[in-house]
Amino acid sequence: MKTPPSIAGIGALALVLATTAAFATSTPASANASGCLDPSAPLSVEENRLSFALPDNDDPALLQSKPFAQQMIEGGGFKDFAPKLINKLCHTGNLAAATTLAKEEGRHLWREAVRRAQNKGKIDGSLPYSDDRPLYWTRLQSTAALRQWTPRFDLAGEDRTALITTFDRASRGMFDIDFPAGKGVVRVISSGFDPYTLDGGTVGTAPGSVGNNIRHGNPSGATALSLDGTTYKTKDGKTAYIEAYTLPVNYPEFEQGYLEDTVGPFMKDGPRQVDASITVSQAGGSVFNLEQWNGRYHGVSLGNDNFRPCAAVNGTPQLAVDNHGCNAKVVDRWGGPTEFSLTDPPQWTSATLPIAEMIKANTGASVSRPPGDTWPDTSVAFGVVWHTNYTEFPDCNSPERVTRNNPPPNEFPPPTAPIPPDPESCSYSGGGGNYLSNESAYRNTLLRDRMGLSIPAGHIHTPDMQHFETPFNPSDATFNAWRQAIVAQGKNLIHVVADSVS
Repeated sequence: MKTPPSIAGIGALALVLATTAAFATSTPASANASGCLDPSAPLSVEENRLSFALPDNDDPALLQSKPFAQQMIEGGGFKDFAPKLINKLCHTGNLAAATTLAKEEGRHLWREAVRRAQNKGKIDGSLPYSDDRPLYWTRLQSTAALRQWTPRFDLAGEDRTALITTFDRASRGMFDIDFPAGKGVVRVISSGFDPYTLDGGTVGTAPGSVGNNIRHGNPSGATALSLDGTTYKTKDGKTAYIEAYTLPVNYPEFEQGYLEDTVGPFMKDGPRQVDASITVSQAGGSVFNLEQWNGRYHGVSLGNDNFRPCAAVNGTPQLAVDNHGCNAKVVDRWGGPTEFSLTDPPQWTSATLPIAEMIKANTGASVSRPPGDTWPDTSVAFGVVWHTNYTEFPDCNSPERVTRNNPPPNEFPPPTAPIPPDPESCSYSGGGGNYLSNESAYRNTLLRDRMGLSIPAGHIHTPDMQHFETPFNPSDATFNAWRQAIVAQGKNLIHVVADSVS
C-alpha cells in the first residue's frame, strides 16, 4: 500500500501514539498514552528521525506506507514496547518509581534484543533475528516518550535528563554485565555501536523523503548482541564468559563517562576483574583492522546528534593546545584532571591485543563470503590486518600533520617494523581515525593503563555492512548476508582473544 507524501508531516510523537492506540483501547481511559504526553515538548535530533520515511522502491515519487523507524520496530517484534512503557509511565506517581521503571524497562529491552539476536525462543517480527536496528529505533521511541511525558508530580529538568540517561544506559546492556567470581574462568567484555551516518544518501522525488542512509545498521552492535551473556570453551578447556554492551555515536555521552562507568568497575582489582576488554566498531572495505595506536584528538565528524566539538576552521584543523573541544577529557572519577591538560591524559594509547594470534587463527575460513566481497583471498570471508597507521602533529603548535606507516601492509609480521608515535607529538587521528570508534579505543586502553593492568585491550574495526540490492528497501538478502558474515567472523576474533588469556 502506497501513501501520499503527507505522511512526512507525521511527527515523532504521533508515531509513538499511533503504535499506542491498539494497546490503549484495552486499558482504562486514564491510562491512554495521549493523556500523559506533551506533544509540544521538543525531541532530540535522533528522536526526530522517528518520523522519517523512505521513497517507495517501485515509485520514488511516493513515500513508503510507514516511517522507516516504525518498520524497524515492528520488524523486530517491538511494536508493543513503547506503548506499554507509556502506559506504565502514566501510572507512575513519583521520581523514585520512575527511576526504577526506566532502569527495569531499559534492561528488559536490552535482554529481549539479545534474546532475538541469539535466536532464542520465539522470534517476532519480519526482520532477520540478527538485525541490530530494531533495538536502536525502539530505544529512541521510548526516550521520546520519556522526554514528552507529563507526570502527576513535579519533574525537574535535570531529573528528566537523568531518567532518560538511566533508560538509555540500561537499554545498552551497561547495567546487565555479570561475571562469575574467582579463578578458573576467563572474563571478556566487548563493545559495539549504534547505527550512524543516518542522514544523506540517495533521495527519491517524493516530497519529504529522506536519503537511504537511514537504513544503516552497525555490525559491531549486531556482534555485541550476539555475544552478550555467552560462554566459549577455550583451547585449554576453561570457560570464557563474554559480556557486551553498545555505545552511542555522540560525543556528550562519552564525555559523561559512558564507557568508563561501564568497563571501569570490572577493571578494578577484585574477584570479577576482566581478563580482556575489547572495543568494536565499523569501518570500510572487506577487512577487519586491528588498530594499534589510538589518538586523543576527536570531534571532526558529526555525531548522530549533529554535534561535533572540533570542526576544521577554513579547512585547517584546530589544534588541541588549550582546546578541550578537540581532545577527549576523562571524567575526574576515572582519573581525569580537574582542568584541561594536553599531557594528562596522554595524547596516545596503544593496543595490547594478541595481534599475531588473531591473524594466524584464520578466523574467516569458516564464514561464507557475502555478495560483493572484495577481499582478494577467496578462501576466507574477510581479511584481518594489523592496522598501524596514524596521523600526528609533530609540533603541537603547528597545523602541519604527518601520517606514519601508511598504508599498513597486509602481511604479518610486516617487512618493516612500524614507527610508533613521537612522544612529543600531538595526535590528530589513530589508526581508526578521530571519530567515536577511535575514542572508544582510546578511553578503553587509557582505562587499562590507569588501572595498572596488562590485559589484552584494543580495538577491532569491522568491514562495512551497508550493501543493499535495491535503492530503498529497508532490508534485503545482501544486506543480511554482510551482517551475518561480519558477526560470525567478529565472534571468532573475540574468541581468539579469550584463548590468548585462558
